[in-house]
Amino acid sequence: MHCKDWLYFKLTGRRAVDPAEGIFTYGDFRTGSYAPVVSERLGIARHAHLLPDIIDGARTHHGLAEAAAAATGLPSGLPVVLGYVDVVCSAIGGGLYDASGTIGCSILGSTGMHMRMAHSANAVALNAACSGYTMALPGPGLYAQIQSNMAATVNIDWLVELARQACAIAGIESHRHALLAGVEAHVAAAAPGSSLYHPYILHAGERGPFMNADARAQFTGLSTNTTFAGLFRSIYEGLGFAARDCYGVMGNIPNEIRITGGAARSSTLLQIFADILGAPVRRVMREETGAAGAAMIAAMSLGRYSSLASCAEAWVTPTLGAFTEPDQKLREFYGHLFPIYRSVREAMPPVWAALAQAREANP
Repeated sequence: MHCKDWLYFKLTGRRAVDPAEGIFTYGDFRTGSYAPVVSERLGIARHAHLLPDIIDGARTHHGLAEAAAAATGLPSGLPVVLGYVDVVCSAIGGGLYDASGTIGCSILGSTGMHMRMAHSANAVALNAACSGYTMALPGPGLYAQIQSNMAATVNIDWLVELARQACAIAGIESHRHALLAGVEAHVAAAAPGSSLYHPYILHAGERGPFMNADARAQFTGLSTNTTFAGLFRSIYEGLGFAARDCYGVMGNIPNEIRITGGAARSSTLLQIFADILGAPVRRVMREETGAAGAAMIAAMSLGRYSSLASCAEAWVTPTLGAFTEPDQKLREFYGHLFPIYRSVREAMPPVWAALAQAREANP
């Protein structure tokens, strides 16, 4: 049970899970309910009756139980709304909803979450690798298609930490934020494509758009001409290529991509994303998009808004920043590089596997 579901139970006495988490874990997004075949394949079919009720917090809420009211000092019967899983809350708070259905949303935090909306179950594009997620959104027939690369800003943090360590070796005290702020202008001026970077820096490997626990990060094409700023730019570009890789298995690149998360503060990164994706990008200026999404669900549940469309218009549209348009020459240049990026990562699984075996043999 997710902590929010446990809290809902403690506050209301109702065992419940939201549609997104319940269905993408144990259900079928086409039916909006639990799928017996999933329980059977997981070997828990005889315990399936223990699964909690699926409750859509955008349409239903329950009152605060008397015991919880006594413990908290809040009035008995106070409406308690079950929010959707954090990814969905971040998605709707981050601008994924659009009536046209042609908007993408990327959350660039420790991980990278790349999402597009489907207006029906038939519009969901599945892929041969069986990667990614399909989660229900708070609205009839609305789904978020999601591909998640395991590491986003963690790659940037890694290189900043190496720089900090190098400064320490030289007897120079440095701080992460100062280093990151100082390198920003140099990254913008660095030569595009000085090397390719595949951002699989975590020990857990990669999960989107392919799944391989042995996958590891790498620079390809380094030379004596590669500068420190060039390495930084390659990491930014690697995150952009990873996003394009993820969007590509879900269909065409969205007409517009809204970006949130810590890395969205970098104007250089936003420009690189626009150039690599070949589409305008916009930063969502609100910092806590997940909290905003949860509040939007509560507002719909309590009848303040009749639909996700009207709620998004009031809550999200005013937070959208200016468009960052792709540079046509760089768009074409990155368009030539992307198939090379793909070919490198598609050729690497045997090497990653051999490295993993060698390390296990000699830890």
